[in-house]
Amino acid sequence: MATTGVMRPGHIQLRVLDLEESVDFYREVLGLVETGRDTAGRVYFKAWDERDHHSLILREADRAGMDYMGFKVRNRAALDQLEGDLQAFGVATERIAAGELLETGERVRFTLPTGHVMELYADKTDVGNGQPYTNPDPWIRASEHGIAPVRFDHCLLYGPDIEGSLRVLTTVLGFHLVEQVMMEDGQSHLAVFVSCSHKAHDLAFVRHPEPGKLHHLSFLLETWEKVLRAADIMSMNRVSIDIGPTRHGITRGTTIYAFDPSGNRFETFSGGYETYPDHAPLTWSFDEVGTGIFYHDRKLNERFLSVVT
Repeated sequence: MATTGVMRPGHIQLRVLDLEESVDFYREVLGLVETGRDTAGRVYFKAWDERDHHSLILREADRAGMDYMGFKVRNRAALDQLEGDLQAFGVATERIAAGELLETGERVRFTLPTGHVMELYADKTDVGNGQPYTNPDPWIRASEHGIAPVRFDHCLLYGPDIEGSLRVLTTVLGFHLVEQVMMEDGQSHLAVFVSCSHKAHDLAFVRHPEPGKLHHLSFLLETWEKVLRAADIMSMNRVSIDIGPTRHGITRGTTIYAFDPSGNRFETFSGGYETYPDHAPLTWSFDEVGTGIFYHDRKLNERFLSVVT
C-alpha cells in the first residue's frame, strides 16, 4: 500500500501526576530514550529503534490521560491536502506553529467525534537509532535497557461516537476498518480497529459515555519472549500489572497490560498480522467479546473495562 497520505502514529502527549517519577519510569523501566526537555517543562522520549526525535511527550498535570495523539503524513503537500479535506467534511482544524514541539514542523490539530484531539504533521527531525545509515548492525546496546520496545505503536481510546470517528478516519484520512466488535443488536459498534498501514491496527476505539478518554498506549516488542521478559521486568520493579501475559483474539497479538505511576495504562505487545484495504473486516459478536480481547481466558476483567484516564 502506497503511503501517500497518513503514514503512521507519530507521537502522544501524556499527562502525568509527578513528572520526575514518570521520567524515571519511562526511561529506566520501559527503557525509552530521553531526547529533550522544553521551556514548557515537557520531557520527550523515543523508542530505541525509532528515527524521529520523539514519540512520547510527558507533561505534569493534576490528572492523568492523553492530551493528543499525532500522525505523521507523507509530506507538506499531503498535510495541506488533508487539512482541506477535513474542513470540507465539516471538521474544524487549527494550525500549530512549527517549533511548538521540539524538532517538529507545523501541525494540523482537530477533534474527533469521540472527543479525542488528533494532529497531523509532516516534519520531525530524524535523530536516527544510534546506527549509521550505511552498514548498520541489527541492534544496539541501548536496546537491552529496560523493557526496550522498538516503537510506539497505537492507542486504544474510549468515547461515545465511535461511528463518527470511524467516518472521519476512513472517509477523509484514508484509514481502513480491520476488525469490529458489535453490540448486542448486531448493528452498532462496541469497538472498531482501524489501520493506515499494513498493521492490524494503528488506532482503536471502544464505546464509552465519557468523551476523550485514554484506555492505553501501546509499545511494540519483537517477540513473545520479549513480552515475557517485560513481565519479569515489571514484577522486578513492582509495576502494577492489569492482565497478562496473554493473547488477543482481535489482531492476534501477544500482550501484557500495566499501569505507569500516574495510572495511565500501557501495553507491551508483539505479533499481529498484516492487513490491506481490500480485506473484509473481521467481525466479533457481542457474546464473544471476551474471547476477542483475551483469547486464553475468554473473559474480561472489570478493571480492563472500566479504568481509563
